[in-house]
Amino acid sequence: MNKNIFPFIVSCIAFATAVSAAQTPTRWTPELMITCKRVGDTAVSPDGKLIAYTISSPMTEGENSEFLTHIRVVSVDGRLSYQFTHGDVSCTDPSFSPDGNYLAFESRRGSDGKNQVWLLRLSGGDAEQLTSAETGVNSYAWSPDGTRIACTMDNPDTGDEAKAKKEKRDMKVRDKDFKFSHLYTITVEAGPDGKRKMQRLTSGDFHVTTFDWSPDGKTIVFGHQPTPSPDDWLSTDISSVPADSGAVKKLVSWKGADRFPLYSPDGKWIAFASDGGEPNWALISDVYLIPAQGGEPRRLSPTPDRSFTYYGRFIGWSADSGEIYVQEANHTYWSLFAIPANGGKTRLVSTTPGTYTGTSMSRNGAVMAFVFQTSELPPDIYVTDAKTFNPRKLTDIHAGYPKLPMGRTEVITWKARDGLEIEGLLTYPVNYVKGRRCPLILNVHGGPHSFFSQRFTGEGSTYPIQAFAQEGYAILRPNPRGSSGYGRDFRYANMNDWGFGDFEDLMAGVDKVIEMGIAHPDSLCVTGWSYGGYMTSAVVTKTKRFKAAVMGAGLPDLISFTGTSDIASFIPNYFGGEPWDQEETYIKHSPQFHVKGVMTPTLILHGEQDRRVPLSQGEEFYNALKRQSCKTEMVVYPRQPHGLQEPKFIVDAGERIIEWFNGNLGK
Repeated sequence: MNKNIFPFIVSCIAFATAVSAAQTPTRWTPELMITCKRVGDTAVSPDGKLIAYTISSPMTEGENSEFLTHIRVVSVDGRLSYQFTHGDVSCTDPSFSPDGNYLAFESRRGSDGKNQVWLLRLSGGDAEQLTSAETGVNSYAWSPDGTRIACTMDNPDTGDEAKAKKEKRDMKVRDKDFKFSHLYTITVEAGPDGKRKMQRLTSGDFHVTTFDWSPDGKTIVFGHQPTPSPDDWLSTDISSVPADSGAVKKLVSWKGADRFPLYSPDGKWIAFASDGGEPNWALISDVYLIPAQGGEPRRLSPTPDRSFTYYGRFIGWSADSGEIYVQEANHTYWSLFAIPANGGKTRLVSTTPGTYTGTSMSRNGAVMAFVFQTSELPPDIYVTDAKTFNPRKLTDIHAGYPKLPMGRTEVITWKARDGLEIEGLLTYPVNYVKGRRCPLILNVHGGPHSFFSQRFTGEGSTYPIQAFAQEGYAILRPNPRGSSGYGRDFRYANMNDWGFGDFEDLMAGVDKVIEMGIAHPDSLCVTGWSYGGYMTSAVVTKTKRFKAAVMGAGLPDLISFTGTSDIASFIPNYFGGEPWDQEETYIKHSPQFHVKGVMTPTLILHGEQDRRVPLSQGEEFYNALKRQSCKTEMVVYPRQPHGLQEPKFIVDAGERIIEWFNGNLGK
């Protein structure tokens, strides 16, 4: 070798090594954490041999700021694993055909840009667009024989409506001219003319939400509410219609929410979720059965939390029609339960501690697939025999994700002032040294009937837990009264009491972490989104203990919120009446009316297109703080609804929260 070139080669190797080292992440940051892949729902093939699932990855180069979702397929024996859909348009909601030869999915990849159903052979080839709905497809399901799909679509514009839009005369009258969603069927096989036969099954002034085919393919049972308004879910009924068209038959029309009808495999029963005539935003969900032809509903044994239909889900029936599987909040986990159809006691299926989501079953009810994760373990696809429940991991989705030292997460409990036991998740700083006091972030969840579960703390979110831990913070995520996962009475315990009993629960949790010798009492921060944002505004108006706060999409004014939100019944339901009938109560529980004298530096984050908690809520609190010379900033995220959806904005929020807390703690 030429002696003169040897030093050059050595320098090149050294340079390459240095570049590689520089590109290898050494610490948790919001920018790193957003790259963690998001794992979606699963679908099991009819024979139970294949699992389809979705993976979402952030696209942030140049003008892009979105999550691209594609479908992957893995065999239960682990020998086969491949990406099934490709391209620069997301593909979601995979579903195998009954014969197992095709996989259907939803996508906007067509020239019309609308969400349509597509079809692709398992053996490969080009995807074929199955539907051409003018307004796009909302949901779909295969018929049992695989010859048709049923789907829901919104009513298209009439000729007069289309003309009005074109002429800029398209004024909107609230609570009129709704675009109802209705049921259709479409043949999978095209006719000689290359077209598929589409048949409309329902029409009228009601909005179809969910549906299910009878096992013989002759009937479709469906849930429906009076209008598409998100405020109308508390008035849902159940009906059926012949799958080849005919008269709609009302099956369940109780007061309240009766939802998610599901035929048993033997076709004899329809299971559905109901609040039993007790409609409430704090949620009640029990499973009821009715004969498939209609009859008196029969309530089955309750699940521990009685809340599975809002954040949880129906999963399916067992193969012998003997049990119904559901997914429900269970303390700090998502767990799976089986409810016997004969009225026997509900049993816990997922006995291994962890968070189970995205669950599906094979057509014969024998094979179950799901996404499993813990605070330290990233989400992956698992499969099990439904009877024995012995889960087996099938994927290693995060093999390339950096394995950095993590702040450990543990469950802690404490007693509130009135003796109620409260539970929460405490994440320690990265490389925490026992006995060292550190700053604490109190992170409050939304809902209030949401809850903090043991999801992977290295995933990207508006509140990037491991990035906080990397900065030296301990993070307390409490489940105060009002949270799901602890039973009906606990979830109802903050009715007519926002900002009081729940506030005491949070403060007792902070005191607990201080007593443990972990949190420094002079370095406390608080943040939360939605109801968590409400509680953030309540905290800074009730105590001066906190050095910094970040209110995300909070609702500090319960009166103006009720008058502007798309869920106008929400607060009146929690407080037992309208603001004009209970003015003093609303004022008492609205931090906006107690904002005088607040000096806690408060950053406000809000989505510009938020209809759930309108932007004006954040502006009210921001202006009140600003006019009192309290240190404050407000950041408005364009295009965003109630929750940040674009990855660049999610990263920005995490970075801003860290910068705000660090700056106001003098770090």
